[in-house]
Amino acid sequence: MISKILVTGGSGFLGTILKTSINTNDFLLIDIQSCFEKKFNIIDPFSLDEPYKYDVIIHAAGKAHFVPRSLEEQQEFYDVNYKGTINLCNAIDELETKPQAFIFISTVAVYGLDEGSNIEEDSPLLGITPYAKSKIQAEEYLKSWAEKNNITLSILRLPLVAGPKPPGNLGAMINGIKSGKYLSIGKADAHKSIVWAADIATILPKLIEVGGVYNLTDGYDPAFGELENAISKALGKSKLIKIPLLAAKAIAKVGDLLGSKAPINSDKLDKITSTLTFDDSKAQEKLNWKPTKVLDKIGEIV
Repeated sequence: MISKILVTGGSGFLGTILKTSINTNDFLLIDIQSCFEKKFNIIDPFSLDEPYKYDVIIHAAGKAHFVPRSLEEQQEFYDVNYKGTINLCNAIDELETKPQAFIFISTVAVYGLDEGSNIEEDSPLLGITPYAKSKIQAEEYLKSWAEKNNITLSILRLPLVAGPKPPGNLGAMINGIKSGKYLSIGKADAHKSIVWAADIATILPKLIEVGGVYNLTDGYDPAFGELENAISKALGKSKLIKIPLLAAKAIAKVGDLLGSKAPINSDKLDKITSTLTFDDSKAQEKLNWKPTKVLDKIGEIV
């Protein structure tokens, strides 16, 4: 029997990869945009009129990779990530037949940590940015809603997500190295968790069955220097510009004074030079998670 999956955020970076990676012999994917005659906005209440019985919802729509500079821009995170989730659930409530499973794409930002090793899913959710707080609120709402409706809920807390032409910090690193403007700082030995986006599709059948909250990583957590060197090699760049950590700290202090216009400040520098990794052993045990080492995929990313 073919399972019918409704995907939100299907035109985004991760949503696009999920749509092309899921085995369509077993699943029929329906982008939520196709349910409407014209483009809709998830921040507004809506109804699902599509004549399908949805077996699974993958909620990948969300606002990320953006630093708010005003109260209005901060509010956008709550409107999309939290209120948008409520609007989706309200639309599902109107359906005659409820889905079996709901998969929510969340983030490791909910932990609110800039440094740490092998952080587990039961760690406190201390995120204070609008992005993190809006995802925490959405997670909490979904847990109550799914339990009330007897729907199997999966929450995937993702770190840096890798795939072809990635957005966010990884995309910025690639563009910086490509343009010759990237600076490698100090020993570049801080390790960061990262995950290959297409791997997420491989655990879909198990997620539908068991649910749960999971960190997902590539199981290796490369050092910054390893990523820099692999990207440089793939781009045919022979040498990176390196600066000592002390010099970087001095530049960051200037950035603190310049504000949002500065390419780097002390906060950004601390994040770059601090190890932050997450434990995905729960996914390995319960979902048979066997991730791809992202360093082996650099050629497909750049």
